[in-house]
Amino acid sequence: MAFIAVTRLRLRSAWFLPAFILWARRSAKQAQRSDGNLGVEALRDAQLAFWTRTAWKDEESMRAFMFAEPHRLVMAKLTHWCDEAAVVHWTQEDAALPDWQEAYRRLVTEGRRSRLRRPSAAHEKFEIPPPKGS
Repeated sequence: MAFIAVTRLRLRSAWFLPAFILWARRSAKQAQRSDGNLGVEALRDAQLAFWTRTAWKDEESMRAFMFAEPHRLVMAKLTHWCDEAAVVHWTQEDAALPDWQEAYRRLVTEGRRSRLRRPSAAHEKFEIPPPKGS
């Protein structure tokens, strides 16, 4: 069994884009090197939205990554940088990353909103557009 995590977030301003890209690259490298990681992919979507999908050996592996630096530091920044953010987790038989359509379906049907300082109206209503760059 593999533990799958999908996230989607949207930056509330292009002002945050340079720092976000720097931290996103660091976090992606961290994930790829983390014990228990089975796959990492990211997607830059329209209107400053970004998706990630990762596969892990188990939930403990994912949580160890999530609470280690640099990912832990950037999670705190995202509450200020983003006006939309959501996450979904599930287990599946194989370690294959889901396609973006399945990631979207799971996010809107089983996902949850993240806490943000300045959420958009769409975030409050949990309205998530499908990824355009898939």
